[in-house]
Amino acid sequence: MNKLYLFIAFCFNTVCAFGQQTAQYSQYVFNGLAVNPAYAGYRDVWTGNLSYRMQWTGVDGAPHSGTFSADGILGNNKNVGLGILATSDIIGPQNTSSVYANYAYRLKLNADDTERLAVGLAFGAVQYKLDASKFNPNDPLDYNIPTVDESSLRPDLRLGLYYYSSTFYLGASVLNLLDGGVKSAGSKLTKPVKHIYFTAGAMLSLNQSIDLKPSILLKEDFKGPTNMDISTYLAFNRRIWFGASYRTAIPLWNKKSLERGLHKSDAVAALLQFYPNDRFRIGYSFDFNTNKLSTYQNGTHEISISLSLRSKGERVLSPRFF
Repeated sequence: MNKLYLFIAFCFNTVCAFGQQTAQYSQYVFNGLAVNPAYAGYRDVWTGNLSYRMQWTGVDGAPHSGTFSADGILGNNKNVGLGILATSDIIGPQNTSSVYANYAYRLKLNADDTERLAVGLAFGAVQYKLDASKFNPNDPLDYNIPTVDESSLRPDLRLGLYYYSSTFYLGASVLNLLDGGVKSAGSKLTKPVKHIYFTAGAMLSLNQSIDLKPSILLKEDFKGPTNMDISTYLAFNRRIWFGASYRTAIPLWNKKSLERGLHKSDAVAALLQFYPNDRFRIGYSFDFNTNKLSTYQNGTHEISISLSLRSKGERVLSPRFF
């Protein structure tokens, strides 16, 4: 049995046992539309974001994930945010791609417009594909291994809430609301399950040139372990950001279907962000697993860029650094 098949068997077992299907991004604070449709228009200017993640390098069939998003505001009152999100997630023989249209209604909470509460909705389509040619089992008579390609196109719906001020944000969202119904008999495609995200963070000024930016993300699918990601950045003149994050499972409640004795710690990451100017950002992160996978792979690389299409001379009264 070769390395690829071992990996795929592991991944399918993980999906069945834990249901963790949404892609993980270490730089999630700069990719808000990927986890919450209410984020649309948050920066007050039209902004494009591109992220690419190469997970568990050195392992055949390891996940490769990418997202593209663009969002901004509609009208001078900034009450409506619009956005588009496209994703691709490849893990071994399975390829999941999606496109969402995002809408957010943004309630103004104070006179100087530094606080808003947004309610968001995203509707889109998700394409699931399974490439049977990428399986190479030792036993050709193993009937659990698919012999023909599979494909399924399903609608999906996302909901979210997002509150922010000039120094703090808090968000909650539900993904995969249309879970596709009952999985057809004999299908090897992953059946999507609902995910709930909670995010929170702050921007704390330590002195005139240094800011501290802590954040937390909780991800729950009600089947697998509850995931928690804690990150902290130090920003120097708001141009160069150095940070670190820690990802682990937390036992919020007893899940009877969950295997006992699972290793809770998942990964640590080094984070770097650079702003050449107020419109452009480039980021890089490197994750190293702290679980049993650490001896079988060479870490995870993630790069991201974003560009704001602010018109010349336009001022943003409350710049966004979340």
